[in-house]
Amino acid sequence: MKLHFKSRKLKRQCENPREAQKKYGPKIGTKLTQRVGELESAPSLADIEKIPAARLHRLKGQRSNELAVDLVHPFRLVLKPILEGDADINNLESITIVRIEGVTDYHGKQKR
Repeated sequence: MKLHFKSRKLKRQCENPREAQKKYGPKIGTKLTQRVGELESAPSLADIEKIPAARLHRLKGQRSNELAVDLVHPFRLVLKPILEGDADINNLESITIVRIEGVTDYHGKQKR
């Protein structure tokens, strides 16, 4: 799968284990680089859905056009599918490009 990133800083944190652990701590940093590696290796989001621990899920409300995968509870890696050609957000097999929006805890007070 092809990955785009919201910022260069986020790209560095997602691809460099040392940067990820420095920013998010050892547990979340390790899981972040693992998930990004899984995304890069997968041909489409349908393959990520098959990883039980990733728990790919669609978000609701203002984030209804985004998906997320679990990192370390309650943190998630938020993804925005980039739809090209006949790609459809409801057909995970057709989504081969995603933009990584960030690592966040969107539960509780930080919910938008």
